[in-house]
Formats: sequence, C-alpha cells, structure tokens
Amino acid sequence: MDTVFVSKEQAAKNKKWRLVDAAGIPLGRLASEVAFIIRGKDKPSYTPNQDDGDFVIVVNAEKVALTGKKMDNKVYKHHTGYFGGLKTISVTEMLQKHPERVIEKAVAGMLPKGPLGRVMFSRLKVYAGSEHPHKAQLPEVYTVQSVNK
Repeated sequence: MDTVFVSKEQAAKNKKWRLVDAAGIPLGRLASEVAFIIRGKDKPSYTPNQDDGDFVIVVNAEKVALTGKKMDNKVYKHHTGYFGGLKTISVTEMLQKHPERVIEKAVAGMLPKGPLGRVMFSRLKVYAGSEHPHKAQLPEVYTVQSVNK
C-alpha cells in the first residue's frame, strides 16, 4: 500500500463545518472531541504535520458542565509581566463573564503548540448562546460521545 499525502489545496477543499452543542457535556470530554476534529484525526488522510481538520462551531458554551469540585477549585492564571502581576480568575467568574473562553482554553491546551496549532485553533468558533453567524456554511450537527455511568 502506498501512503497518501493530501496537498494543501485538497485539504482546503475537504474542510467541513461541524456544529457541537455544549449543553450538559463535561468540559474535558467536549474539548478532547473538538480538538480531535480540528486536528483532523477522524479522517483517514490524517498526517501529524499537516493541517487537514475541519471547522468546529460550539454553541451553548455557558451550559458546559464541570465535574467534581471544579466549579469551586479550578482557577485560571495569567501573568501581566510586571512584579506581582499574577492574575487569577475562578471558573465560575469566567463562565459568567466570558463563557466561550473556558472552552477555548481547554481546546487550545489539547492542540499542538506552534504555528500549526495556531492555524488549527483559528478554526474553532465558540458562542455563549445557541445562535451563531455561520448558518451559510451549512454545518452538520456532531454529537459528542458520552459515557453512561
């Protein structure tokens, strides 16, 4: 068997738009499935050093679920670069102010770091409510696999 490599032109033609509803789905499970699609790992033509993934639209970001005590204990940190400039924000505050950033940070952590990862991340579109401006792209609905306990 010969290995088939997809060219950039072919990869650009094969990009689909997928719609994911985040309501009630655990954050980590949602982020791993979305990163899987964005990287293109669900396609038989997957190559780690090429950009062959699809666009993903995530709606209802404010309704994403967090398991355990993450609502109380999970904290996002960043540093301003100045002395004593460590800023922290809890996940409950982040979900109230900017719910889309919670999903964006989780997915970004699962993508490769560097130029290829930044291009992949640009294909993620996250919206707090159920409305999105990408209806013209005719996204197909994607359901996240859930594990029954």
